[in-house]
Amino acid sequence: MNGTLPVLYLLILLILLSVTSIFIIRQIMKTRKTESMLSKLKDKLTKEQGTADEYYQLASIYLEKKLYVQGIELFQKALKLKDPENLENMSKIYNALGFAYFLQGQYDIAIRQYKEALKIAPNYVTAYNNLGHAYEKKKLTAQALEAYESALKYDSKNDTAKRRAESMRKRLTPSLSKKSEVGSQK
Repeated sequence: MNGTLPVLYLLILLILLSVTSIFIIRQIMKTRKTESMLSKLKDKLTKEQGTADEYYQLASIYLEKKLYVQGIELFQKALKLKDPENLENMSKIYNALGFAYFLQGQYDIAIRQYKEALKIAPNYVTAYNNLGHAYEKKKLTAQALEAYESALKYDSKNDTAKRRAESMRKRLTPSLSKKSEVGSQK
């Protein structure tokens, strides 16, 4: 019994250290990959005109690094390189641009960008979710509910839209019942 306790303790410690090491190594590899991509894209785009997709990728990396202003500039450059053959990419760029503005708390501009994405791709569920979230931040519950319901129209299994739509319905229901109570008291 006395000899097994230290061995058990060391075994548990070894397992914990191994698991922690695996997580750390994975994070280092991910960071290296991101930094490598960042470096390649920056070098290429400073030397020559890139594609919309390259600007999108670099801007996305900047958003991950919380460099929103630089990300927004790159998304706008990507939009200037309109590719009529690849409209789906343009909707993703508008959505990402809206997300960048959202992260800065500029909800009106974000909403405008999400709507642009939806003009190009009316079945773009992520843009509907993001639009709903922006409306929520502006306390526009009815519009948020409408956006989430639109997302569910195209993807009935969308858990985010289901959960948020239910929350919006709960917020709207009490306000509707209060109005009817006020009307019946008159």
